[in-house]
Amino acid sequence: MVIVKTTVRRDVLTLPAAGTGPENPLPPLLPLRRTHTLDERAKEGLPRDMARQIGYEPLSSPLPTRILDGYGRERTDTAVDVLVVENDRLRATVLPGYGGRVHSLLHKPTGRELLYRNPVLQPAAFALNGAWISGGIEWNIGATGHTPLSCAPVHAARVPAPDGGEMLRLWEWERLRDLPFQVDLWLPEGSDFLHVGVRVRNPHERPAPVYWWSNIAVPEERRVLAPADEAWHFAYQAGGFRRVPVPESDGVDRTYPLRSEYPADYFYDVPDGERRWIAALDDTGHGLVQTSTDLPRGRKLFLWGTGTGGRRWQEWLTEPGTGGYAEIQSGLARTQLEHVRLEAEAEFSWLEVYGPLTASADRVHGDWAGARDEVAARLGDALPREAVDAAHEAWLTAADTEPADVLAVGSGWGALEVLRAGYKLPGTPFPESTLGPEQEPWLELLRSGAVPEPRKVAPPGPTLVARHWRDMLETAPARPVAEYHLGVAQWHAGDRAQAVRSWERGLELAPSRWPLLRCLAVADHAEGNTERAADRYAVAFDDLCQERRDDGPAWTAATAALGREAITALLAAHRTEAARAVWDRLHETTRAEGRFRLLEAQLRHAEGDMAGVRAVFESGFEAADLREGAETLGDLWTAATGEEVPARYDFRMRPDHTP
Repeated sequence: MVIVKTTVRRDVLTLPAAGTGPENPLPPLLPLRRTHTLDERAKEGLPRDMARQIGYEPLSSPLPTRILDGYGRERTDTAVDVLVVENDRLRATVLPGYGGRVHSLLHKPTGRELLYRNPVLQPAAFALNGAWISGGIEWNIGATGHTPLSCAPVHAARVPAPDGGEMLRLWEWERLRDLPFQVDLWLPEGSDFLHVGVRVRNPHERPAPVYWWSNIAVPEERRVLAPADEAWHFAYQAGGFRRVPVPESDGVDRTYPLRSEYPADYFYDVPDGERRWIAALDDTGHGLVQTSTDLPRGRKLFLWGTGTGGRRWQEWLTEPGTGGYAEIQSGLARTQLEHVRLEAEAEFSWLEVYGPLTASADRVHGDWAGARDEVAARLGDALPREAVDAAHEAWLTAADTEPADVLAVGSGWGALEVLRAGYKLPGTPFPESTLGPEQEPWLELLRSGAVPEPRKVAPPGPTLVARHWRDMLETAPARPVAEYHLGVAQWHAGDRAQAVRSWERGLELAPSRWPLLRCLAVADHAEGNTERAADRYAVAFDDLCQERRDDGPAWTAATAALGREAITALLAAHRTEAARAVWDRLHETTRAEGRFRLLEAQLRHAEGDMAGVRAVFESGFEAADLREGAETLGDLWTAATGEEVPARYDFRMRPDHTP
């Protein structure tokens, strides 16, 4: 018998892909629309610890990350760098340029793909900062929602595994919560199970909120099983959060994703002491099982359902005709609405395991108690609970091993933080060689105490908003760029009045006025001052048009972003002529984008041109950055025509929506 040693190697995969496009240069001062929110009535009667964690430091905005909304829907065959972890039983294919997502998990003896492997890379506006792709296994860290690292590179290296083989280490600095983390993937020799060690560290002298969910896409024609008799059900309508029995609620067995009409989340209430696992098995009893050590408490099923909107979203995120998916998930808390407290200078670590499972089809698709017992027994045979605990302990001895063979490089933000504070983070180096142009102004602030004025006219770079950077900005010389960044950091901290004062001070001497005017316009909007917000947006856009130096990516992205916000603000103030004037000054290529075709339809509706609205829709467009739960398209069509929403524009995720 030939035993194939576990290997970690580079490879290239060619996939139809749409690029993520340039970052939006406007700082996201306000939260993006959130789908996972509860009204006060829905919070009544929740377990005390759940209610406390739901209220623990929710995210106020995606800062300091920037929004990725410049992608389209045109896909071209693209060579994508991948990293492959392989033994004689499994092959795991990882995308280091997309947050370290596991794209594929192939069981070699049977030839079965254990995951839903998306045949395309199509960004969509599901992440906290916009662009996100579906499929495979996603490592979600940050705050309620999909991580801003969804379409971002992470660091990767080959390191020795606990058993002496090879292990793939992924790591990055998570910027929403300012926390470094690592994900180690390895295949013990001859094992059918991918082992994944996860560590989140808090190097700061204060506690930090932590969010983690591993999202696993599986074909939706399966039964999802977990060791629970109850679940917290979240439906995508106001107040839609309640405890329900498992498997059947409202007369339907909800453990089969295709038996529900509308999208929904089911957070399984796994009793204390029960082994943590979740599985998705097909008609023959074959499929994927995920288990872990006890720290990750939550297990969840997300389903799209069979309704028109759910089907449309599936087509939107994947490729029509290639099958749909559901997600089974594993998280630190019972629900995704919660954040867990990590004490100062402490860490969370755990082990997750993924692999094939075969069980009796009759029992799997029989009564719930028998189905659960069957899966638990077969999992126990294939991988005893004690073996997972032992593997975790063994991994901890390798978690600090310094990587020597770098396979991919992430961002320079971790290097900046390590340089600032001198953190010792064995196993996850953030070398100064990763520092780049985005970090340069902050490196200068760190070294000289001053924010450098830009050498050439350009849209401002990203702002750091953590407390330590805000303190440095407050003592820096009060130059216009410093006042701009200080105001953004103060706004993020909740000191809105002081932020406005900083922006107004910066405006007095600023050679580039539009970034400050735009921030002040957002502040006016937040205060409900619609007219003044519209005035400032109009002036800001005019200033940008006079200042922009070329039609390169940076200026085009700035013009598109500010123009879109300005038109929206002017329409809210019922100033359609001014909105049309902004529209006319956008680049022709920008106006042709799907997201701006939607904006054109909204502008025509405000002008009373219902025939024009219909013409835009009937010409066909795809607004690439529609957000999860968006009903904008259907609302606009119905308002303009009074007709039923065409299927291609129907993205509704709830049954009781009225325009």
